[in-house]
Order: sequence, then C-alpha cells, then structure tokens
Amino acid sequence: MLTFTRNIRLRVYSVALSSLVLSPLNLYASENPPEFDQCLVNLKQKAITAGVNTETIDKSFQNIAYSEKVIELDRKQPEFTSSFSRYLNLRVNDRRVKTGREMLAQHRPLLQEVTRKTGVPAQYIVAFWGLETNYGGYLGNMSTLDSLATLACDRRRSAFFTGEFIAALRLIEKGDASAESMRGSWAGAVGNFQFMPSNYLTHAHDHDGDGKRDLWNSLEDAAMSAGLFLKSMGWETGTRWGREVKLPAGFDYAAAGLDQPRELETWRKMGLRTADGNLLPKAQLKASLLVPAGHKGPKFLVYSNFRVIMGWNRSEYYAISVGHLADRINGAGTLRTPPPQDIEKYPLNAIRYLQEALNEKGFNTGKPDGIMGPSTRKAIRAYQARHNMIADGYPDKSLLQALGISLTN
Repeated sequence: MLTFTRNIRLRVYSVALSSLVLSPLNLYASENPPEFDQCLVNLKQKAITAGVNTETIDKSFQNIAYSEKVIELDRKQPEFTSSFSRYLNLRVNDRRVKTGREMLAQHRPLLQEVTRKTGVPAQYIVAFWGLETNYGGYLGNMSTLDSLATLACDRRRSAFFTGEFIAALRLIEKGDASAESMRGSWAGAVGNFQFMPSNYLTHAHDHDGDGKRDLWNSLEDAAMSAGLFLKSMGWETGTRWGREVKLPAGFDYAAAGLDQPRELETWRKMGLRTADGNLLPKAQLKASLLVPAGHKGPKFLVYSNFRVIMGWNRSEYYAISVGHLADRINGAGTLRTPPPQDIEKYPLNAIRYLQEALNEKGFNTGKPDGIMGPSTRKAIRAYQARHNMIADGYPDKSLLQALGISLTN
C-alpha cells in the first residue's frame, strides 16, 4: 500500500466532530454527539426563518441522526481520489453499455418524447441513468435528512448542504415525499437520476399525470425531469458533448485545459484530428482540450454541452464518462487510446501536499483542497514547462518526487 510524505512540516487534517458548526444551545436529548444536536437547533431555526411550516419541521426533526459514514464517504469521493483509468473503466464497461442499449430500446417512446420536449438526445438521458443508479438498480438507502444534516453540520460545505437540507424539508412540506421515505445516496441525492433536493424542487415534473412528482418510482417523471434539468442548464440541441482526438507530434500541452477554449478551426490549424485520423469537422464551435490521464492517455476536445454535464456533477472525469457512455450506447466503439493502466491511485492527502508544494514554489493552485481541478492542472503544467517536463498537467510519480513528495511501500 502506498503512503505519501512530504519533506517539510506536515499538516494534520481531521474529520473529527470538532469540524462541526457549533451552537451554544443543546435542546435535543439523543444519542447524537452533543455538537451535532447543538447544530440541529441552528438548522431548525434556519428552516423556520426560511418559512418551512412548523408541523413539517417538528415531524422531520424527530429522528435525525448523525452519520459518521457520510463524513467518511465525503472525504473519499472517487472523482477526487481515483485515477482516470480506474474511474472510467468502472463506469463505462461492456455490461453497462449492453444494458444501456437495452434500456434505450425498451423505453424508446418515452425517451423520444423527452428529446422532443427538451432537445437532449435519448442516449444521454440513458447514460446519466446508468451512471447515477445503474439504470435504477440501486437508488441508495440512506436517510436523506440524516445525510444532509450531517453534511450541513460539517464545515467543509456547510452552506451548500444547509440549503439542500431546507430544500428537502420543502419537498416534505409539498407532499413529494415523507421524512421516512426520502432515502438515497450518502450526499442526499435521490431517485433514479439522483437529484439533489433543490433540483427536485425546481425541475421535477409529473410527466405520468398521476398528480405526484415521483423520481423514485416513476421513470416517466424521472426521465423527463432529467431532460428538463439539462435543458435549463443550456443544453445545445444538435451538438455533441465532445470527442476523442489525436494530437500532432511535439504538441504544446500548455494549450490544454477547460479554461482555454478555442474555435474548432483553430484546433484544426494546430494539427488536431479525430481519433481515427480524419480532419476535424468544420463547425462554428468552441472547444477545450482535456488530457485527463497525461500525454500517454486519451485526449478529448469538449464542447459547450460538456460544461452542461458538469453542471450536474463538477468532475471532469464524470462528464467524460457520461459522454463516452452515451456514445457507446448509441453504437460507438471503445476509445482509440485507452487510459494507461499502470497509474497509481493517489489518496486525497497526496494531491493536497502537491498543491502546497506548488504554491510554495510560486505556482498558484488556489487553496489546497486535495482536488485535481483546473487551477491545479494549470499550475502543474506551468511547473512542468519550467522544468523541461512534458507539460500535460498530470501528476505522475516523477512530478511528485521532483516536488519532494515521496512514495514508500
């Protein structure tokens, strides 16, 4: 098992209960940690201030419990701790593609209607469904209120999850669900497409006409709601998510990154081609180049709909997986350049140490958070270019070692 150290003073990152947002009051008698019960008092007051009725609040707060498992899972999200190869291969595989094609055929009339009303092609709806719940095979069984309250009382994203907790109360108030029946993922997402409560409130649609917006038991409601959500974020009809491409010899990877879009014609002039070697299409599109597994792995040009997918989940890995799965479901083959299989899985603290080291050397990654976002990749590319490395923005072993982050078995 790999462990990581830095040859500078190490910092300790704790997920203990000391990270909870505290209130001076403790009005709840329960087996929850005192700090959590104190935080629940604050959440209750915020719900009252937000206008949630007292009957809903009183019933919903009766059995809310702190979940240590939720905090553990929050710190181990695969989007931030897994290599691209592992992430993609777990999510886009032959079995999921086969089932996706079966679902596309089985539900074609519904999916065609979703496409007519939202502009989102059917294969994308099926791809989201496949990635989120394995086509409805597992919707999650954790108490939504427990999960959201636990995360609202954790400092890392307290404001966001406080808002989602209040949105969940509003769903209960409106009759979309009960406190007991509202169950889903560890992060509070629910239903076939794993909507967060705020998105459920805004975008859920009663498509089957039974008087309820049921994202758990009605695929009609769930699929149409997914399409409407994507449409609301700006899905462009007639434009794909992106495509795998080939780069010319000696390509300057400083041009890569989601934050560096160029006209498709510009990429053509720079020598990029489709993955099978053909010229890029002549279209009035802007695209960004992503190199998620370094210069040895696949490269992608991604368009505006890629950013829409990231509005659902902020991970580039996730958005590539949705797009590639949609292509496969629609009949495309595997990637021409598969991700390298020998890349290590770096734990969250290794990326945080990397960010700290880059910051100290003047390559700004922003606040160290252990997440491989665009700022960190940009800083890596700048460091690599300065030190005559291939500036692909990928944190391989040679980069970590150059920065004094050692790997020991």
